[in-house]
Amino acid sequence: MSGWKPGDRRESIDTMIRVDQAGEFGATRIYGGQLAIMGDRTPSARAIAGMAAQEERHRAFFDAMIAQRGVRPTALQPFWNVAGFALGAVTAAIGPEAAMACTAAVETEIDRHYQQQLDTMGDSDPELRGAVAEFRDEELEHLDAAIAGGAEQAPAYALLTGAIRLGCRVAIGLSKRI
Repeated sequence: MSGWKPGDRRESIDTMIRVDQAGEFGATRIYGGQLAIMGDRTPSARAIAGMAAQEERHRAFFDAMIAQRGVRPTALQPFWNVAGFALGAVTAAIGPEAAMACTAAVETEIDRHYQQQLDTMGDSDPELRGAVAEFRDEELEHLDAAIAGGAEQAPAYALLTGAIRLGCRVAIGLSKRI
């Protein structure tokens, strides 16, 4: 983003890469926790495994971008490792609908986050812009799959998704800075 300087309220490209890598890492850990509880025998678990594979690809892209561009990763990675897995395991233990509600909540926030990044960066970084746009489309597919998979039938759906969405916003904010 040309013209960015310290103190600007806009996100820098490095900050975008850092938080996106952290988010994709967190997503892989959420799905890892869900699959550890659910196994791979149910339709929900198979859907989650497919989404997890896409998240691994997203994470690998951002891992490479961090290395290529010398971006500092978030220092909170060990926390996101545990917190993501725990969130996945707890929602899966509640049931497949709660696991899908978790996906719906996370993907709703990621859609909002990625769209804000696309609006902020404009055409300043075609490589990052292309990846964020592609990944956003895939995250929206995950959201649609979660709704189709019964997310809205989860116990206390509004409360569950509201809490997870708030947690996502906090995680994004912290990963930008720490």
